[in-house]
Amino acid sequence: MRVALVIGHKKESQGACNHTGICEFMYNKALVNMISTRWTVENVIVYRQTYETLPRQINYLEPELVISFHCNAYNTKVSGTETLYHHTDDRSKKIAQQLQDILINTLGLRDRGIKPKSTEDRGGYLLKYVHAPCVILEPFFIDNDRDIKVGNEKIAVLADNIAKFINAYRYK
Repeated sequence: MRVALVIGHKKESQGACNHTGICEFMYNKALVNMISTRWTVENVIVYRQTYETLPRQINYLEPELVISFHCNAYNTKVSGTETLYHHTDDRSKKIAQQLQDILINTLGLRDRGIKPKSTEDRGGYLLKYVHAPCVILEPFFIDNDRDIKVGNEKIAVLADNIAKFINAYRYK
């Protein structure tokens, strides 16, 4: 089984950042690298070239599961965890709920739920055009000091728990 782990954003455009300088790309690169060393299935780490070509780039790899890693940001006060999936994909919805439960149980942040996205929504393009079941993880709000503190303190446990899910997924 091949799983694609997509690091949200890229080195030149690192996504949302905390006032301390920690950005989505940096955090998720570290998390994905930890996950990739903790499993027994074939894994592929995907670095985005452009957003428009990302689904084609992923589909070329023929993964059976795609997990894209991001972090939310809003106004430094909003907190919590959510997982996104394409609104017409029942397989991805089920995976989104399973991963959301893992994120909530690991981080202990407010459960903002799983969120169905259409093609026009933020993240919807990726979710629709990737052939394999695909979800986008938003484990915390990176601009919220408490959330990023929890994310940093629990990054190794989070990597372990996501890797356990991936290892178990191949038997489903």
